[in-house]
Amino acid sequence: MSRQMIAGTGRTAGPAPAPDPAVEPDEVAPAAAVPAPAPVSGAIPKPRRGPRFPPETGGVRRPRGKRRPGPMARVNLLASAGILVAVVLNLVAGRHPFAVAELLSALSGERVPGVSFMLWEDRLPQAAVGILAGAAFGASGAIFQRMLRNPLASPDVIGVGYGASAAAVAGMLFFGAQGIGLSLIACAGALAVALLIYAIADSGKHTGARLILAGIAVAAMLQGIIQYLLTRTDVRTAGDALRWLTGSLSASTWERAGMLAAALAILLPLLVPAAAKLRILELGDDTAAGLGLHVRGTRLGLILLGVGLTAVATAVTGPLAFVSFLAGPLALRLCKGRSHLGSAALVGALLVTAATFIATNILHDIQLPVGVVTGALGAPFLIWVLVRANKEGS
Repeated sequence: MSRQMIAGTGRTAGPAPAPDPAVEPDEVAPAAAVPAPAPVSGAIPKPRRGPRFPPETGGVRRPRGKRRPGPMARVNLLASAGILVAVVLNLVAGRHPFAVAELLSALSGERVPGVSFMLWEDRLPQAAVGILAGAAFGASGAIFQRMLRNPLASPDVIGVGYGASAAAVAGMLFFGAQGIGLSLIACAGALAVALLIYAIADSGKHTGARLILAGIAVAAMLQGIIQYLLTRTDVRTAGDALRWLTGSLSASTWERAGMLAAALAILLPLLVPAAAKLRILELGDDTAAGLGLHVRGTRLGLILLGVGLTAVATAVTGPLAFVSFLAGPLALRLCKGRSHLGSAALVGALLVTAATFIATNILHDIQLPVGVVTGALGAPFLIWVLVRANKEGS
């Protein structure tokens, strides 16, 4: 066989090798195994994946539909249960307790002498008004405290409650206002004071310490006005006004409970959009404006909502001291810092119902006004907040 030149090279191709007779024509020799490439020095190893399921489940997938309730759901459930327990204790273990059999018969509609009247005309209206008023005070306090980012910024501290009280006292003394008229007068007074404080704080540009200090100053002025009004009337009327100013549920009726329920049926659903607006405001005014929120208008709307809740409750029960101040921080702590307006309302209702039981039974011969008990509970908490703020340097 002649040698041939390979194109493009100066070498010649040798003769083709003879076929191996041991290999059949149809068989194909197996390909040699390609060795794996050696790892490149300095290459970053791939991170190992962690366990697919969280360790608290024991590595086992938790079935759907059986998730643990969050802190807000637990707080709401426990507060609702506490309200029910406090109401039942006030019926069966408080002053003039009812026998369980007689209580069940009266609740079923059967007329039980000596039980039905006290149950339906005194105890149950008192419980209903206490729950509704406590919810209103608690939600109002949480709105102001979150909006102003200060636990001291409750309506009864910054003067909104005193505005409702001063207007209501003036209406009772000079016009004999009661019922819906008294509620409207209290709402007007609370709204006027809130707008005054808002104007003093430079139309909402300074919503922190400046607004709180302005509210405290206005509250001191309104206290002087209330004292002056009481000195200008007769003793009997002044006594009625003083009993109202301490905060009491003794004058609760189904009519007042219905009026309060009708007002809260309008105001409480507004807590849902209010909570969403507050979450944005907590990011700061500049960030909230960047997200498209009208900061000044939103803050004014929140103030009006808080004022409305405070005014309608104050008009029915009087100013129950420190319920607004206590409910918000307690709900915030129990909910672990999450949105808590609804929880604050339930905690406020629990505080009032529990204070009702304490006020009825703490002294053997005297039934204290509920506002006295809530004030006694709130004063140590206020001192604790001030001491803590002093330690933190704020």
